[in-house]
Amino acid sequence: MVEAPVISLVAPAYNEARNLPELLASVVPVLESLGEPWEIVFVDDGSRDDTIGCLLAARSQEPRIKVVSLARNFGKDVALSAGLRHARGRAVIPIDSDGQHPPELIPQMVARWRAGADMVVGVRSKRAEEGLVRRTLARSYYGLMRRMTNVEIPPNAGDYRLIDRKIVDVINEMPERCRFMKGIFAWPGFKTEFIEFQANVRGGGRSRWSLFKLWRFALDGLFSFSTVPLKIWTYIGGLAAMGAFVYLLITLAQTLIFGVDVPGYASLLIVTLFLGGLLLLSNGIQGEYLARIFEEVKGRPLFVVSRTWGVDEPAVRAPAVSSASAAASEAAASPVAAATAATAAPLPSPPPSRDVAS
Repeated sequence: MVEAPVISLVAPAYNEARNLPELLASVVPVLESLGEPWEIVFVDDGSRDDTIGCLLAARSQEPRIKVVSLARNFGKDVALSAGLRHARGRAVIPIDSDGQHPPELIPQMVARWRAGADMVVGVRSKRAEEGLVRRTLARSYYGLMRRMTNVEIPPNAGDYRLIDRKIVDVINEMPERCRFMKGIFAWPGFKTEFIEFQANVRGGGRSRWSLFKLWRFALDGLFSFSTVPLKIWTYIGGLAAMGAFVYLLITLAQTLIFGVDVPGYASLLIVTLFLGGLLLLSNGIQGEYLARIFEEVKGRPLFVVSRTWGVDEPAVRAPAVSSASAAASEAAASPVAAATAATAAPLPSPPPSRDVAS
């Protein structure tokens, strides 16, 4: 029976072949327990391992698994945006492919959504796996974002959340190339509720978020949703001019009233270096905004799709099977088993490819 999906999971994947079998083993039973048509949209973000092979093997056993393969690595936020554009469910749930987001939270999200919430955000209750310095910096950053933007970005909230279709449609119409998804998710507004959870330990591999990438990610969020760093230089310039005027009065008083000779070289050098540093800093901030304008005006596609599997096909429920046949074919028909075996099997021959720019 052909049915449109009610629940869509969107899972960006980059070199996650080791984690996909465990993810499918935990996610599929949870989705089946919901009693609603569902789909999983995997977005392969230019993986270099056998991620695409595992996904195609799993799809060969479970047609509700959809696969979108990007032409190269565009980054997680762009891959997530590609998944949102291909998801068709009335409720869409982004989830990480590394197993850190607990699927057991999905029924609670769906229950809150059915009760009237438009977005149900998963908020991490603890960040014990992170060091004290990183936790402190994260807390300070989100405090700064709350003060410098008009968008309420909840701290300790990532991409794991349920999003109603009307919000997904708004997000899909947002054209910016710099995709700070935490801010983009929060920008449309609507009724939002929160559920706390404890992140699981990463199943395999290691995180590719270096300190430099985290720094760039923080700057992207700040410059994408706030003009305060640009406007603040008006006030810094005023304070600098006021300080120069006060220093001038002090110098005149020392010279004319007290007859004190004011040494000039050291003070002049300090003031020159200080103002030069401020100018370079202000130019750098202006450059950040100009770089984003440059990216936007080029109008390039946000991502390029190399191939898709299943995204143009109607959503279907898994065919009903008898208990006897289910037991006999469980191992062979399981998408989890297929994904596990895919690492040793040759890649399935794909249908004719379809290149799409979006």
